[in-house]
Amino acid sequence: MSVEQFGYKQELKRSLSFWDLLIYGLIFLIPIAPYGVYGYIADASQGMVPLAYTIGMVGMIFTAFSYARMSEAFPIAGSVYAYAQHGISSYVGFIAGWSILLDYILIPALTYAVSAISLNAFIPALPIWFWLVVFIVFNTFINIRGIEFTAKANKIILVLEFMVLITFVVVGLIALNKGVHHTSLSIKPLYDSSKFNMQLVMGAVSIAVLSFLGFDAISTLSEEVKGGRKLIGKATVAALLVAGFLFIVQTWIASDLGRGLKLDNMDTAFYQIAELAGGEWLKNLTILATAFSWGIASALASQAAISRLLFSMGRDRRLPYALAKVHPKFKTPYISTITVAIISLIVGLAFENHIDILTNIVNFGALTGFLLLHVSVINHYMIRQKSKQFIKHLIFPIIGLLVIGYVMYGMDHLALEVGFSWIVIGIIYNFIMGKVFKVKETTFEL
Repeated sequence: MSVEQFGYKQELKRSLSFWDLLIYGLIFLIPIAPYGVYGYIADASQGMVPLAYTIGMVGMIFTAFSYARMSEAFPIAGSVYAYAQHGISSYVGFIAGWSILLDYILIPALTYAVSAISLNAFIPALPIWFWLVVFIVFNTFINIRGIEFTAKANKIILVLEFMVLITFVVVGLIALNKGVHHTSLSIKPLYDSSKFNMQLVMGAVSIAVLSFLGFDAISTLSEEVKGGRKLIGKATVAALLVAGFLFIVQTWIASDLGRGLKLDNMDTAFYQIAELAGGEWLKNLTILATAFSWGIASALASQAAISRLLFSMGRDRRLPYALAKVHPKFKTPYISTITVAIISLIVGLAFENHIDILTNIVNFGALTGFLLLHVSVINHYMIRQKSKQFIKHLIFPIIGLLVIGYVMYGMDHLALEVGFSWIVIGIIYNFIMGKVFKVKETTFEL
């Protein structure tokens, strides 16, 4: 099934393989993501961080399955926007796209801000805005050059991240074997009967799940894949499972190392444990790795993802059509890419002292999009096509709905207020576009 069957023209260059997609997903997820949020999950779970990540991975796998189902049915750019649009209706598709815009368009700003703040702490003489500009200009240049160029950069960055991760794992295991801080490798990080409390653990899961956000961005590259429409689904599920395994391994070692240790600061808890295991050099290595994996690797992938979503919505004239312009030489949505860069700089500067608020707003956008994704699977397969595969097309999406609904239920009230306000703005915008500017809705049925 080609994009032409959906009324579109194949403009983006098809060059990505399964491994390119998997690497892209891992880059977006950040293999060392737990470094930055470890302290909060450890505090909420009473030290059972790998348990929280295990439950989180099991929960999010149902969302990955839904992405796989819809990417097979609709192999076009736009992610959940395209899936809800064609799986339910153009109107619902717009709401889904508008919701996840809140996630995608703010993620680059969030990653840039986190990295800039970290590097500013290392070199106070260079202000935060300087690092923001450096990261944004560098990533924008790479993304405009082409998705192949981005894929090559991703491979190099991912290798460096794995080197840091392996270093921590090896040094951590050696430290545990030597009995540093009177600890050793045990089963307690996965299950400690003396501290286990389901309510507390599920509270920690709501934080851990956030580390998995980003695997869905693979679906935005549907029109740049070579090798069949099932590759998107396979890469999405694979990226989630690989990242989940890595999260569990590193936090298991960290949890055993930090058992009984008084954590000075939730934001720097992992670095404190790294210093305990290997000394100041390992602490600094993990801090720098976090800064550059967020500021370059993840931001590079997220900027590519949001530019494709803007391209898709602009192509359908649900957003300004200029966003759908493709570079004549590099075959990339360069106007969208530059737009994301400008927004990232503005938001990064505005929220440099409010990272927690920005994080919660990002999460609302992603989870709302996930909810509509699961509904799209049920509507398209069960209602439209009368599918008899109840496990794949009904049970799994319902489980996904329940998991996402639970996580959203425990979200910060301010994030919910901002998120719902964003949706209201989107509804008003869509009404004006349809009634005032007479933009026709895109319709499609199989």
